[in-house]
Order: sequence, then C-alpha cells, then structure tokens
Amino acid sequence: MKKKIVITGAAGFLGSHLCDRFIAEGFEVIGMDNLITGDLKNIAHLFQHKDFHFYHHDVTKFVHVPGKVDYILHFASPASPIDYLKIPIQTLKVGSLGTHNLLGLAKEKNARILIASTSEVYGDPLVHPQNEAYYGNVNTIGPRGVYDEAKRFQESITMAYHRFHGLETRIARIFNTYGPRMRLNDGRVIPAFLGQALRGEDLTVFGDGSQTRSFCYVDDQVEGLYKLLMSDYSLPVNIGNPHEISILDFAEEIIKLTGTQQKIVFKPLPKDDPMQRQPDIAKAKEILGWEPKISRAEGLKTTYEYFKGFSKEALQKSEHKNFSDHIKK
Repeated sequence: MKKKIVITGAAGFLGSHLCDRFIAEGFEVIGMDNLITGDLKNIAHLFQHKDFHFYHHDVTKFVHVPGKVDYILHFASPASPIDYLKIPIQTLKVGSLGTHNLLGLAKEKNARILIASTSEVYGDPLVHPQNEAYYGNVNTIGPRGVYDEAKRFQESITMAYHRFHGLETRIARIFNTYGPRMRLNDGRVIPAFLGQALRGEDLTVFGDGSQTRSFCYVDDQVEGLYKLLMSDYSLPVNIGNPHEISILDFAEEIIKLTGTQQKIVFKPLPKDDPMQRQPDIAKAKEILGWEPKISRAEGLKTTYEYFKGFSKEALQKSEHKNFSDHIKK
C-alpha cells in the first residue's frame, strides 16, 4: 500500500516542490490550496499523474480527506510581506484556524504532521546567529505581526497537540528559500532583484543595505524538510543556509550575475524589518544529518535562467515596492 500524504499550500512555491518530491518518493499525494497566492501552473505537470489529487479548498474551513492519511505537511500561508499585508486576516486565520483543522485531521487519521514555521518567529533578533532556543523579539502589533504571531501560535498549538494528545508532530523553522516557481511580484529579495535586473531597472535596497539574509536553494530546503518529517524529533528545527550576506553585497552579486549595468538606489527601511538573519543549523546537522549542498552561485544561476523565461508583459507587472506601501491606512 502506498503511503498517503496531504500537502497544503500545494500550488505555492515550496508546496509545489514538495509535491514533486513525494510523488518521486512513491507516495500518493493530495495537494490542497485555495489559490489565494498559489498558482496552478506550479503543479499542472502533476495533474495527469495517477498518484496526485488536487483539492481546491480553504483549510480555515473544516478539512475532510477520505480514507487513510499517513502524513500531513501544512504549508498553507502567505509567506511574503506584500501578500500578508494585503490579506492580514486570512494570514492570521490560516495560522490559527487552519492549523487547528489540520491538527484535528492528523489526530483523526493518526497521521504525522509537519508544520511550516518560519525564521520570522525570531523577529528582529537580539542574538546572532539564531538557534532554536531563542524566544525571539517580535512586535505583536506591528505590520509584520500578522505573519509572525500566526506562526508563533501555530508552533504553540502544535506542541499542545503533541503533549496533550500524543500526536506525532514536526516543526520546521524555514529561513529564506529561493528557486524556480517563486513569483516575481511577491516582494522578496531574490525575485525583486532579478525582476529589476531583467527590466533594466536600478536595484532597490531598503535602508543602507547592511541588513543580512541567508539564502537556501529550494532543493536543499526540500531535502531538509523530508528528513525532518521522517525523523523522530518533535521540537522546532531550523532549516536554512547559514552562509550570511548583506543585502547591499547581494545586490552587487546580482548585478554581476546578470551582467547588467544598473545602479543601486536606496529607500527607507520598512518597519520591523529584521537586521540579521542567519540560522544556527547545528541541530539539523546532528539530528537529521542535513546541511545545504548547493552553493548560492549555482542556485542563483538556475533561478535566473527560470526568470529569464518570463514574458516582457509578466516582467512589467512585477515591481519591487516597499512593503509598507501595502499597509491599509
């Protein structure tokens, strides 16, 4: 009998790559997405596969899946600042009601569930690099709080189900991930920079560019998530690339990669934008035997080739804006 897995957020960037991985591993995959930020084009290649099934469903409503379920991956959530500022209530609901519904499904089916948490639970960190023992520095009422607190609540209710019901749970704290199938207009650093370069625009850096990020290629991320799901460890685990780079240095790296002659322009730093992001992955190395293998140069080259395939019309629709522009006044 094939193992069956439910993957929420299946039409999104990470969710679609996870669908690919579990199909390749011989699972029966039920992909679930309400398509608020997901795109069916990301999983269209799977529709003819006999072991892939798609449910167009909002997980903040009751979730029913017939038959046995062995595993659940909960990846349904807006993940970019522009998205979660456009739909803040839905972001909070999918992290709370959606997680509650999927934990209930896992309990009903006696299934193991992995939830996609985020490095944003650390907020603007006061420790560096960030390890799983750090409780974070989050502004609960700031514009980013809708995402940060949704994920923090998600972790809390997951651990409550683990402790109270004995549910098999896994928590992945995902750091910046990139690769093919990212949306050009989602406001995150890599698609924003590559989109600007392809349009011949100057690259926009917020603040003075001294803030840092650590970028993990999607194939490495998926491997880490797979290993975490199959592990026996129930507490949060950082899954990310520890190689840190400043945003200013990264912009210069993109200009070199694309062979363009754009300048770098500076705009005000958004409120509560974290100044440092670097995962401590000692736990992932020890427990999962995992660390990233794909260099940033290799991953960026592949991602750039993907974005070069976009039409001129699609490129023109994507702009790198300050996410504060999207806050409802």
